[in-house]
Amino acid sequence: MGQGRLASHQKKARRLNAHIVFLDESGLLLAPLVRRTWAPRGQTPILPQPGRYREKASIIGALSVSPRRRRVAFHFSVWAGRNVDGVWLAQFVRNLRRQIQRPILLVWDRLNVHRSRPVARMLRRSRSLHVEFLPPYAPELNPVEAAWAHLKMNPLANLAPEDSLELADIAERHVRAFRRRKSLLKSFIRSTPLFLRL
Repeated sequence: MGQGRLASHQKKARRLNAHIVFLDESGLLLAPLVRRTWAPRGQTPILPQPGRYREKASIIGALSVSPRRRRVAFHFSVWAGRNVDGVWLAQFVRNLRRQIQRPILLVWDRLNVHRSRPVARMLRRSRSLHVEFLPPYAPELNPVEAAWAHLKMNPLANLAPEDSLELADIAERHVRAFRRRKSLLKSFIRSTPLFLRL
């Protein structure tokens, strides 16, 4: 059922000659994600953890696919010590629209912030922005989830930053690096059961 609905979204995107943009948010915690690593024999690695381990950074990401499926791009915004709210999300989507400058079919889940007043107001004012919701409880259909998994399981694994500002800076640097790797961005899409040919 979910895949059939996504196929109809792709037909709509072709009819509108629109970019398909998958959007998702994530929280990045100070507490390190511990993974197996290398160390000299007999010297167990120690990850120092600051007392403020409940601090976090939040990140919004959008993976865009051009109308003819030839180009992919990753857009993001990261903020230390802040939760994603309607004001931030609405501004992010406005900036996204300025960068793409073509009709956009925005695909996201049913998170409350996606239906907040600032977001609803912004959507009403834009004729070039069309929204489709993913089926409930289907994170595997959003390729941005694969981007967050890559970020957390690779460059941020075993990282113990001092505070949320350092965490946000490091996350931004790594996302800027992987957004240049088009083959990696395409692999995020191929990791889903979507009918997108790239």
